[in-house]
Amino acid sequence: MFLYLRSIAEDSPGEKWKKAFDKAWPYYKKWFVSEGYSSRPGYLTSSEKLKEFMPELYPIYKQLCELAGDGDLESRFLSQYSPPPFMSGCSQIAWTKDANMLIRNYDYSPRLFEGILLKSNWLKPVIGISDCLWGLLDGINADGLTISLTFGGRNISGDGFGVPLVMRYVLETCSTIEEAIQVFHRVPVHMSYNVTILDKNKHFVTVFLSPDRPVSVVATCIGTNHQHSVEWENYASMSATLPRMQFLEKCLYNPEETSRSIKQKFMHAPLYNTQFEKGFGTLYTAIYDLEKFECQIRWPNKKKTYSFDNFEEEKLQINLSKMFFGQKLGI
Repeated sequence: MFLYLRSIAEDSPGEKWKKAFDKAWPYYKKWFVSEGYSSRPGYLTSSEKLKEFMPELYPIYKQLCELAGDGDLESRFLSQYSPPPFMSGCSQIAWTKDANMLIRNYDYSPRLFEGILLKSNWLKPVIGISDCLWGLLDGINADGLTISLTFGGRNISGDGFGVPLVMRYVLETCSTIEEAIQVFHRVPVHMSYNVTILDKNKHFVTVFLSPDRPVSVVATCIGTNHQHSVEWENYASMSATLPRMQFLEKCLYNPEETSRSIKQKFMHAPLYNTQFEKGFGTLYTAIYDLEKFECQIRWPNKKKTYSFDNFEEEKLQINLSKMFFGQKLGI
């Protein structure tokens, strides 16, 4: 089983983005209409909601719609307003003891992974792992703000945006944690998520988002897959959210733990997951360094570093089966 990650640099939406859209759209279309064509909000509602809540992104949205062919379904999808439910695993920590970095593992099905690291300059320079073709799972901007998301562990959905697009909006328009928090208070999301935010001054928070209750801003640097408490027992057990949280807390309060050693911890259980066949394996580890303003994407046997000044466009191939075999043997 192989995973592919393409690194793409394109300052403004253009042919590179269109090529990525054309390749991924058949799969996204199948997901987007999985509950029926009319189950998603119409174009006028979707586009107007985007214009209302994220007006700075609206001109970019119109450009993307045009590149995608200006079709009704494509435009509704790109608005990311009230999309179908989606869930992932993930562990993350803002590490500020002897460095200033956000480290995260993204746990999801390799068959559903978009596989794009995008460097853009739409409203400001941003580097991040793409989702839904213009949202972000995690990322960094040139102002020294970095963010990462995990699923919040609640089996509920409502009216609001897919959180990856709100992540994009934060990095495109915000320079400080305070500005990011204001966005999350103002822009509704359609499911429960936890977003850890770190800035260049080593300030951090984790924001608990839900479609049915107020935003909760928590002074913690750790995020797994529950919020204040476990509310979905089956998912919590399957994802091992509590053991992962407890493991990260132990690392945080260990005086001998360093930035070097904590990065290695993300390469092994309980943080590193090999349930790829069940759709819940660690697809990548991202390390956003706010001292060097760079992003490192790594796996147990491979790593690659990107920055705003040094960003190589390439296609990486990762052998997940080999990693699974190595983890089973304790390599």
